[in-house]
Formats: sequence, C-alpha cells, structure tokens
Amino acid sequence: MRFGILGPLRVGGAEDATVTAGRDRVVLAMLLLNAGRVVPVDRLVDAMWDGTPPNTARGQLQTCVSRLRRSLAATLGDEVIVTDPAGYSVRIAPDDLDATVFSQLTVEARAATEGDRLEKARAGYRAALELWRGPALSGIASRSVQRGAAALDEQQAVAIEECVEVELRLGRERELLGELTDLVELYPLRERLRAQLMLALYRAGRQADALAVYREARAVLADELGIEPGPALREMHQRILVGDVGALADERRPHPPARCLPRTAADFTGRGEVVARLVEAVERADPGGPVIQLIDGMAGSGKTTLAVHVATLLSGRYPDAQLFVDLHGHSERRPLEPTAALVTLLRQLGVPSERIPPSPDERVALWRTELAARRVLVVLDNAASTAQVGPLLPAAPGCLALVTSRRRLVGLDGVHPEPLPVLAEPEAVELLGRVAGPERITAEPAAAVEVVRRCGYLPLAIRLAGARLAHRRSWRVADLAARLRRERPVLPELAAEDRTVASAFALSYRQLPEPSQRLFRLLGLYPGAWFDALGAAAIADLPLAEAQDQLDELVDRHLVEEPGAGRFRLHDLMREYASELATATEPEAARQAAVGRVLDWALHAVAGATSELERGQLHGSLNLRRPMRPDLVVRFADDGSAWLEEQRLNLPALVRCAADTGHHEYAWKLARAMWRFLFIRYYGDDLLATQLDGLAAAQRSGDDAAVATMHNYLASVYFRAGEYLDAIEHVEAALKLRERLGHERDAAICRGNLGVVMIQLGRVAEAVECSLQALTTWRRLANEQGISSTLADLGMAYMLLGRYDESLRMHRRHLLLGVELGLDLQVGFAIGHIAQVRLRLGQARVAIRLLRSALHLKRRTGNRYGEGEVLNDLGVGHRLCGERATAERYHRDALRIMREIGDRRGEALVRNDLGITLAGAGRSAEASEHHTQALAIARQIKHRYEEARALDGLASGLRDTDPAQARRYWERCLSIRREMGIPEAATIARRLAELDAEQAATAGR
Repeated sequence: MRFGILGPLRVGGAEDATVTAGRDRVVLAMLLLNAGRVVPVDRLVDAMWDGTPPNTARGQLQTCVSRLRRSLAATLGDEVIVTDPAGYSVRIAPDDLDATVFSQLTVEARAATEGDRLEKARAGYRAALELWRGPALSGIASRSVQRGAAALDEQQAVAIEECVEVELRLGRERELLGELTDLVELYPLRERLRAQLMLALYRAGRQADALAVYREARAVLADELGIEPGPALREMHQRILVGDVGALADERRPHPPARCLPRTAADFTGRGEVVARLVEAVERADPGGPVIQLIDGMAGSGKTTLAVHVATLLSGRYPDAQLFVDLHGHSERRPLEPTAALVTLLRQLGVPSERIPPSPDERVALWRTELAARRVLVVLDNAASTAQVGPLLPAAPGCLALVTSRRRLVGLDGVHPEPLPVLAEPEAVELLGRVAGPERITAEPAAAVEVVRRCGYLPLAIRLAGARLAHRRSWRVADLAARLRRERPVLPELAAEDRTVASAFALSYRQLPEPSQRLFRLLGLYPGAWFDALGAAAIADLPLAEAQDQLDELVDRHLVEEPGAGRFRLHDLMREYASELATATEPEAARQAAVGRVLDWALHAVAGATSELERGQLHGSLNLRRPMRPDLVVRFADDGSAWLEEQRLNLPALVRCAADTGHHEYAWKLARAMWRFLFIRYYGDDLLATQLDGLAAAQRSGDDAAVATMHNYLASVYFRAGEYLDAIEHVEAALKLRERLGHERDAAICRGNLGVVMIQLGRVAEAVECSLQALTTWRRLANEQGISSTLADLGMAYMLLGRYDESLRMHRRHLLLGVELGLDLQVGFAIGHIAQVRLRLGQARVAIRLLRSALHLKRRTGNRYGEGEVLNDLGVGHRLCGERATAERYHRDALRIMREIGDRRGEALVRNDLGITLAGAGRSAEASEHHTQALAIARQIKHRYEEARALDGLASGLRDTDPAQARRYWERCLSIRREMGIPEAATIARRLAELDAEQAATAGR
C-alpha cells in the first residue's frame, strides 16, 4: 500500500515522509478520503480554510497541488493526482490505499461470518484491524478531513466488536481477556464490548470478575450519564447470576442478493444499436473502476424500459445486487434528495435502518463501503441533475450505474451519454405488432403507419394503442387509426409535443372493466407522488386483495407504473388525465368520500409511525377515532421514522389536499401528527406549510380546541426559526383558548412552552414562574411525560440564573424519566443539558464524554438542531481544555448545520462561541466579525442572552485598542444581564471596574 490514512497520513511507507506543509496534507487527505471520485475545487478550498478562504484560495490550492505532484512523483515514481474540469482526484489502485483494503477485508469478513466460515472471518477481521496505526488522519486540523476521519474511526470500532464476536464463537475467550480488558478501557461507554468481556470472563471460570465488570459499567454510566446499563448488558448480568449463559448468539442473518429491478417489458422492441452500444461499453470498460452509462431523452421515449432491459441483459455480470431507485427529477414532486435516495439504496442492499447515519457524507461513505468488494448494478432513474446523481454513483470497480434523465447531464465527467429519440417508423410499427399481434399489422401496413404516426412514434403511446387493439379482436387497424383521428386531446399542455399520448390514454382506459376504471379515476385524486396497495384500497374502499389485483391490471395496461415491488405511481400526465375523468364521472359526494378515506388511512399511518417519537402523547392529543378501515392500518415496530422519511414529500400534499377539499379535521390532525418528525429533522419549509395549513383548517372547522392545538404547534415552528414574538403570540393565543375551555392538561403544555420562549427573550424569572405553574399541574395530574419536559425547561432556566445544583437536579430527573419511558429523544436532550451545566462548572472532560453520548443519540433520532447544539458544546469543552483547533472544528461543523436548517438563534449561539475560541487563539479580527454577526442576528430575533454575549465578546476585543467603545458595549451588556437577573452581570461589572482602574492608573502617570 502506497498511501495510509488509518492513522497519521502516510505516503510511500513513511508517515509524512514527503508531505510536510499543513495545507498540502489537508488536500492529499481529502483526495484520499474520496479516492476514485473528483473532489470539487470549492470543497477542497473549504477543507483548507474551514469555510473562511482568502481571495487567493484557488491560486494557493493550485500551488499545493503542484507541490504535491512533485513530492509524490519523487517518492512514488508516477503521477497520481489528476486534474479535472470540476476539481482533482487521485488515480490509484484499490490496494494502494489502506482504507480501501480495510473496507474490502471487513466486507469479506462479514460475508464469511454470515456463512459460518468463522476462521476465515477471524483472519479477515484481524488483517483489517492490523492496518490501523492510530486514529484516522490524526494531526490534520481540518473540519472536513476530521469528519471523514470520524466515520473511519467508527468503522474501526464496529469491526473490533464484530471481530470479538467471531473470536467468542470460536471459543477463544481466554486469549481475548487481556485484549478485551484494554478495549473496554479505551471505549468505556460501548456496552457491547463490556458484555463481551463479561461473557469471556464467565467462560474462563471467573464469574466474580464478570460480575465486577458489570458493577464497574454501572458505576461509569451512573457517574458520567446518570443512567443504568442498557437491556443487553443487564440481560448478560442476569444470565451470569443464574448460570444460564449459552453460546453468544449471532444476530446476523444472511441477506439474499438484492433483485430490485422492475419487471422487464416482454414486448421490448427495437433500440438494437443503442442496446449494442451500451452492452459493448460495459464489456470494454476498464476493470479497475466502475462503469457509468447515461440514457437521456424526452418523456415517454422509453428510457426506463431501455435501462431495465439492458440491466436485465447484464445482470449475470453483477450477481451481488441489482438495484433501482426513481429520483423524481421530472415529476410533480420535488426531486428526491441524494440523502433520501441513499436510504432507499442502502435498504435494498439489506442495511438495517439503524445503521444508516443521518449525515449526508456518512451515508455516502456507508454506500461506497457496502459496494466495496461487490459486483453491483444500479439503475438511477429519472435524474434531475448532476448534483443529485453524483453522491449515488458507485466508486468501486466491478459496479455499473445506468442513469436515465430527461436532461443532458453534462456535469457527469467521463460519461458518454446515449440520447434516446423517438422510435424510427419501422421499429414503431414492429412494436405495435408485438403488442397487438404481428399478423394484423402485416395485413394493414398503411393503417399501422398512420397509427404510430398519430402516436408520435412515442413508445408509451404505441404500447397503449396496441393494447387497445389486442383486446378488440374485431377491430381493424384502420378502425383504431380512425378513432385516433377523431379523438379529442384530453391534456391541453400536450399541444406542443405529446397530444397523441392523451388520445392513447383514453383508448386504454376504455378497455378496462368498470371496477378497474373506477380505481384508475380515483387514483387521480390521490394526494402525493406515489401510493401502495393499502392507499389504493383506502381511496377506492376495496378489499386489499381486490385492490392489488386491479393495480396489477393497471400496471399490465401501462396505466399505472410499478417502479419497485409494491410501490405504484401515475405518470404526471396520466395523473392529470385520471383526475379529469374523476371530476367528469364521479359525483362530488363520491369524490369527497374517496379523499376522506385515504386521508383517514394516512392519518392513522402517520400517527402510528410517529408514535416512536412521541410515546403516549400523540393519540391522546388527536383523540383519534376508530379507523374507517381497520384492516388497512399500518403496523410499525421501530421503523416508523424510516417510513415517514420515505413518505416525506407526500406529507405536505396530504395536509394541503385535506384543507383544499374541506376535510378540515383531517387537515389539522395530519399536520399535528407529522409535526414531531418534521420538527426534529427540521424540514423547515414543510414544517411551516403543514402547520399553517393545519391552523387555517382548524379555524374553518370552528373547533376551538383544534385551533388551540395548532396555535401551540405553529408557535414551535416560529420558535425554531427564531421568530420569538410570533411564537409568543401563537402560544398565548393557545393558552387563552385552553383556559377558556377548561383544558387543564393542555394549558400546562402551553405554559411550559411559553416559559421556553420567554427564556429566549431574556425573561428568565417569568420563564421559571411559567414552568413551575406547569409542573404543579403535571404533578397533580400524575403526568410523567409532562413532568419530564418541564423539568428540562426548569433546568435550563436555573442554569442561566447560576443555580447549577438545582439545574443538575432537574436534568437528572429528566434523564431518569426519559430512560424509564424509553424516550431516546428526551434522553439525548437530558444528557446534553447535563453537559452544559458541567461546562459552566468548568468540568470540561466530563462534559465532553457526556456530549459524545448525546451526539450519538441526536444523530440516531435525526435531531439536526440538537446535533448542531451538541457539536457547538463540544467546541466549548475542547476550548476549555486548551484544544483550540479541535474546538474551532466543532464550532464550524455546528455553524454549518445551523445555517443549513435556518436556525438563527443557533447561528447566533455558535458565532458567539466561535468568536470566543478565535479570540483565545489571538485571531481577534475574525472573532470580532463573528460577534458582530451574532449581535445583528440576536437583535433581529430579540434574543437578549445572545445579544449580551455578543456585546461582551466585542468589548473584550476592543479593551486594549478602544477602551471607550469597549465600555459602551459592556455597559449595554451589563444592563441586559441585570434585567435578566443572571450571574454573568457580576462578571461584567468586575470588568468595567477593572477598566476604570486601568484608565485611572494611566491618567495618574
């Protein structure tokens, strides 16, 4: 191996032998982390300067690359850095980089484990782990590099646990004892390693020592997190106590190779030259890299059909998996985000949802890790742009990606596109014959030519017209041609190009039996971009089996598409046609009833999926009635969030449809049901749109309780956006309604929320009063979840007031309740809040350990805001430990997240902390810039606490150069902190006194 990143950067067998300049090392590290891919110039610049590049950044990057090329050529004897119009890449063999070899070895070891080839698995894991020389890319202080390095370090920890599991299954517990003891010391909070050590000790006849490990684990978890061990560790302890410890269960189950391609078209016709070119390109491709093929063309030209046909022909070359994902680049819904597409692809590969990380970069890394050492074919259908496709392209040799798009994706470097025109006339006639019967076409060649001409030579239209003929044996081809001439186009927007497609839609529809016609019409009313058999059964009020049969018929007639097993959609043009049919055919009452049925089904599905995030709260607040169709209710175990993520782009459409069709109760209840998911993932636009639609619907319904509910949840949206005055207005409106209605429980919720907003506005004493009132109510009602959330609010207020012991007591009780209730979201909040108090007490190392655990929980629950806040707190902790470079990296990661999700309060918070860190490093000008931006944001959103912090930071930077201005800033800061009643006021008063003393001493000299 010529390059090493599993430890300090290594080139040519020696650590840092030829790369000594700091920014050169950053550039090389970024290229190696993305080996096989072009790294854009902007991304390299961002890594070199952590988001604050100088004007000369691109020139300096070119200098770095030139220097790297010279030094690498001198050491390795060849040129490995390749220039691309979009950036740079490294051209190396897979076995030239230790990280690639590590991934290949671990993939092979996992496969051996699943096949019970344990000795081979053990050897593979050991070989993989021996490649590590320390923390990945240690010593390179770049936010982007360390983010990639952290993903590698986590892969190492997982591989260690898997290796130990194999060793235990082989009965090597005695040989493992020393190593396991060291590993537990290195990873004190990884409970799986502790359980493995307990098992090894027990098998070695050291039951007392095994129990001692549990006691130590319990003490560490209690001291650092204030929680008990998890269920798996507790179960191991109990089984050792009773002497019932069998063999370590291997929870893995072998996954059969994924076969996710849609059904091929039996009547595929023509395209012979195109197919030959695509197949030949794959056969001639360099075996050292992946193959990427692009098919582009107009709607209905058969791009997907061609891609699936070619994929099926080549499937034997890619035995490990054949995958398919629709990227929705040109449809009524927004294009699928690459991160969402990665979830689909990883799930098709059999990756459990809990292993799929929330970070886009980590998902890409996991995707490429899973493809390493596999031969996989993936069809990326209906792509919108190069940016959408780029992260999904395989980097491993032996993989093939077939991309289809209506656009020419000129940004896909090194890819030769295959433009797909409409069929030539002979091919079009042949296709018509294969669908309708070749003998009929041969008998009437002129009429057949007219039919395909009327179809615009478009494969979709020809297939539909041919199906019409196939089911009317008494018709001549001339009869169909005459009907096509008479048929009035249904969809006006097809006037420019696809008028004949609408005619073909009508002909195909009329061939259906009435039950299938009815389902097709009603599907035109379906809200959202896609549906399954459950949704179809709901909207048409059909038994599930009957709905499935009718869907199969619609798929066979090409009126409905089935891009994946069990997942159906209407082409955007077909949807409009079906909707127009429904309007013309179904009475208003029938249409309303159909929409009501699917909204009822969707409401219960969304509520069920969200229940894992809101244990016990949701159903009570919605007062859900019995579902109209209990047989269609979706049951979730622990995959509700994944289902919601798949449905995310459908969620706003459901609320809007309910509001627009007068189903006001469904509109506000759906908005409320999806609130938690949209809130913690912070899909800001969808969150605001759904809650506004929900409030408007509640107001139109005349239900004051519903109006109060939506005011309260809309307040949370404005709170998250930093619009605190709007948040106050809505939560006070909700509280007023709840008090008038006599709803004690809901009034307590509003009071608690009011207190949270008041904290942001600096009204801390009022916030405490609101929270105490809410807590009194919750205790009287014996509502543990209400008590839990209010304890968190009180803990934050007490921390601001400097009452740290009381704050810790509140947060610990919050943590215990969260653990008892199984609320991971609340546990993550509580751990993070405890860490914040520890930071204020100067206990930075303890806080850092807590924050790492909190970060894991935030990412597992998809809480992006919480992730940003914890990253910022990690920066504070490392700053207090004197580790300013690490601190700055965490702050900048946090700032990126806060800006991405549009959290202005969070941005002000992070900019203030980043300013303090930069000032401590002597970078006063940069620090002042961040404090100035924080001050502007804080004043705009009326956030008093962050305003005071920004003023303090600016004053500190001016103390020596402009003491008069520093005094003005500190005086304003002191006024705010005294108004808030927080202890930092004394610190500012002391600084002003010191400034006075210094000025007096200067005047006396």
